[in-house]
Amino acid sequence: MRLDKLLANVGYGSRKEVKKLLKDGVVKVNENVAKDGKLHVNPIEDIITIHGDQVYYKEFIYLMMNKPPGVISATEDYHEKTVIDLLDMEDSVLNPFPVGRLDKDTEGLLLITNDGGLAHKLLSPKKHVPKTYFAVIDGVVSESDIDAFKKGVLLDDGYPTKPGELKILKSGIRSDIELTITEGKFHQVKRMFEAVGKKVVYLKRISMGPIQLDENLMLGEYRELSEEEVEQLKNFPV
Repeated sequence: MRLDKLLANVGYGSRKEVKKLLKDGVVKVNENVAKDGKLHVNPIEDIITIHGDQVYYKEFIYLMMNKPPGVISATEDYHEKTVIDLLDMEDSVLNPFPVGRLDKDTEGLLLITNDGGLAHKLLSPKKHVPKTYFAVIDGVVSESDIDAFKKGVLLDDGYPTKPGELKILKSGIRSDIELTITEGKFHQVKRMFEAVGKKVVYLKRISMGPIQLDENLMLGEYRELSEEEVEQLKNFPV
């Protein structure tokens, strides 16, 4: 890989800014001053420093965030705070994006990456990647709702959903449930419950495919996926 491209990719500025760093002699490759941006380097084996600080190159980044309410699942917005705004600079410079979306007021698991191939795979309708949500429902959720969701329900725009697996954790005036679906239509969980005459008052995604939300992550916090978790995603479905 060309040195100037590597430095630009990891966030050391535009090509013009990188060119100035090289010209100023502050970039070293294996302890040797490097001024030629065309120099080919191995980002894994070569030791590259700027002002004495080592440059660590990552082609892809894989993050798990516990998305807080009030933040939108987008890379940028002129009016709203986005999930990318919550990332540290060292992560945001790698140009990651959310895999799919969670509604503004929905909490929970959101995968963020710059691996377009993996994101496409996870979002492809053909892959039927399951997503599980915990929700609090205003109304008594019953066995009839389980049966309705198992068959699929008709949304307000006439779309018939694919079957969903509904589990009742607590039934009452307000019911706690878990729902697993394999689609991602706009406001789908909320609209599915509206189709059976009930309202979602709290919604949190707890899993996507093989990845479970890390319970140690507070709202707004995130961490890198482990190598094992990344492999699970890449190999899913088995």
